[in-house]
Amino acid sequence: MNKELAMHDTDPTQALAEFAAGLAFEAVPAAVVRRAEDLFLDWFASALAGKDARPVETIARFIEAMGPSDGASEILIHRRGSSPLVAAIANAAASHVAEQDDVHNGSVFHPATVVFPAALAVAQALGASGRELLVAVVAGYEVGIRVGEFLGRSHYRIFHTTGTAGTFAAAAAVGRLLQLTPAQMRHALGSAGTQSAGLWEFLRDAADSKQLHTAHAAGAGLTAAYLARDGFTGARRILDGAQGLAAGTSQDADPTRLADGLGTRWALAETSFKFHAACRHTHPAADALQQLLREHRLAAGDIRAVTALVHQAALDVLGPVTDPQTVHQAKFSMGTVLGLIAVHGRAGLTEFDSNWRDAAVRAVHDKVAMRLDPEVDGAYPARWIGKVVVETLDGRTLAATVLEPKGDPGNTLTRPELEDKAQALAAYRNGATPDEMQRVIARIWSLADTAVVTRFLAT
Repeated sequence: MNKELAMHDTDPTQALAEFAAGLAFEAVPAAVVRRAEDLFLDWFASALAGKDARPVETIARFIEAMGPSDGASEILIHRRGSSPLVAAIANAAASHVAEQDDVHNGSVFHPATVVFPAALAVAQALGASGRELLVAVVAGYEVGIRVGEFLGRSHYRIFHTTGTAGTFAAAAAVGRLLQLTPAQMRHALGSAGTQSAGLWEFLRDAADSKQLHTAHAAGAGLTAAYLARDGFTGARRILDGAQGLAAGTSQDADPTRLADGLGTRWALAETSFKFHAACRHTHPAADALQQLLREHRLAAGDIRAVTALVHQAALDVLGPVTDPQTVHQAKFSMGTVLGLIAVHGRAGLTEFDSNWRDAAVRAVHDKVAMRLDPEVDGAYPARWIGKVVVETLDGRTLAATVLEPKGDPGNTLTRPELEDKAQALAAYRNGATPDEMQRVIARIWSLADTAVVTRFLAT
C-alpha cells in the first residue's frame, strides 16, 4: 500500500481514497485497535450523556419522524431501532453535548462524534463484524484528522472543523463498510466535501448549532458513501481544487498533510480523551490551575486575579463568551471553568449543572483574563500547553505550567479510568444502569472477536 500511495504525492485525494478503500484489519497495529476500542467506549458513554438534552432531543425527534419506526441501527438514547441515516444523525447529536467526547490536537477535530455514529449505524444494518467496524473507524479517523490538519488554523478560526472535516471522516468510515472501490471512495469524499459545514458564530448567541454540526456531518458523510456505491459522482479535487474546500475556507491549507504517513503514522492513536466536561481549549489552563492550587494549598477566596496564558484559537473560540447564559455556553467560558476548578476542584458534568451560576464561581469568573502567550501559541496545535498566573490577596504572584493535559496520549486515561468515566456518563441522565454499562464495556473490549455487531442496549 505504501508504494501505491507514494505514486500520488501530487494527488493526495486519490491517496486518501485508496487508503480508506483498501485498509485491512491486519494492517492496523494491535495498539491502534486497542485505542479504537477505548475511543468507542468513550464515545458510546458520551452519547448516553446526551439523553434528555433539549437540543439533542429536538434533533432526534425530527429525524426519527422522518424515518422508519424500527430497524437494526440503534438510537442509543431512546433504545429503539431505525435506519442507518436516522440512527447516525441522532447518535451524533447526542454525543457532542456533554463536551466529553474525544479530540485530536493537531487537527482540532472531534473524530468520535461523527465517525462512530455513522459507522455503528451502518455496521448494525449490514450485520458487519466487529473487525469490520473497527477497521472502518480507523479509516474514518485517519482521513478526517488529515483533512482537519490540511485545512489549518485559519479555517478553525471561523469554521467548526468537526462539522467540516467530519463529513469526510464519516464518508470514509461508511465507505469502508460498504466496500467501496478507490474510485467510488473518491466520489464519496467529493460528495461529502460539498456538504461540509459548521460556523462558530453560534457561540455568541448560546445557540444550539453545535449538535446540528455533528448530526449533519455524520448524516452527510453516510449519504455520500451510499450515493457513491450507487454510481453518484463527486468532485475529484474537492479539497485542493481551484474552487474546493480550502479555496473557500482556509488561508493556510497545506496539501502535504492529506497523505502524511498514511499506513505508517496512525493519527487515531494521537487522539486525546477529555477529562473536564468543557471545551478542550479550557483544559490546559484548568489542569495548570488545579496543579497550582494543590501545590500552594490555595482556596478560591485567596485569589485576587487569574491569567490564563493561551494560544490564539482559545481567544478566538472562548473570547466571545463573556457572560454565559446556558450550561453549554458556560463550557466555553474560561472564567466559568476556572471558577469551578477553584471553588469545587472539578469542572465535571455535575459541577456544571449544579454550580455554574453560583456566586462563588461567578466571583472567580470575574477575576479571570486570557492572554496570548508566544510559547503556548507556537506549540499549538501539536501541543496544548497550559499556563496560569495567579495573584493572591496576600500579594504573591504564583505560576504553574502543564506540558501535557490529562487525557493526552502521553498523559492518557487508563482503561479503569475510562470505565469509571463511562459509568459516570451513563449515569448522568440515566442512559444506562451500571450493570448494563458493564456488559457494554465487556462487549467493546472483545469487539475484535465479535462475529456480528448487534444492538448494545435492551429495549
